[in-house]
Amino acid sequence: MAIARDRNARTMLILLGFVAAMLALGFASVPLYRMFCQVTGFAGTTQRVDVEQANSVKATANTISVRFDGNTERGMPWEFRPERPTDTVTIGARDMAIFIARNNSDKPITGTATYNVEPEQTGPYFTKIQCFCFTSQTLQPGEEVRMPVLYYVDPAILDDENAKDVEQITLSYTFHQAKVQPET
Repeated sequence: MAIARDRNARTMLILLGFVAAMLALGFASVPLYRMFCQVTGFAGTTQRVDVEQANSVKATANTISVRFDGNTERGMPWEFRPERPTDTVTIGARDMAIFIARNNSDKPITGTATYNVEPEQTGPYFTKIQCFCFTSQTLQPGEEVRMPVLYYVDPAILDDENAKDVEQITLSYTFHQAKVQPET
């Protein structure tokens, strides 16, 4: 009888450990997936570098068209759009895109931007140096701001069989209202 009780206690501890591990994996899955996407460029996730790393990239003679897209989630009282919808850039050279956001509500609104790059196989080569998407943005009622994105297209794209013939990359942002809003 004592042996059966010990076996049951051991089985219960193993099951509780399994449940705890599954719960921890559930909480860790979003940050782990985000890290995986950032490292691999999976799902159109761009790369991120600092100015020093960007300075080491050599521009090529090749160009590529970049299309910019700006959206807001349904019900968010902002206008959000690129200043210019397309730009032709030299692969490897730094460039800057400007997005314009305006809060059309009568209260301060904080938003966060999600982004992706299409076609998906170009994600590992679209590299951001500076972007408004790295932090939350709070706009006062009626406030309009210009938000820069400093980026380049990595010359390694020219060596990738799946990406070297791409003629246009689309950088798309969607602003979402942050869960925590400023006190009014």
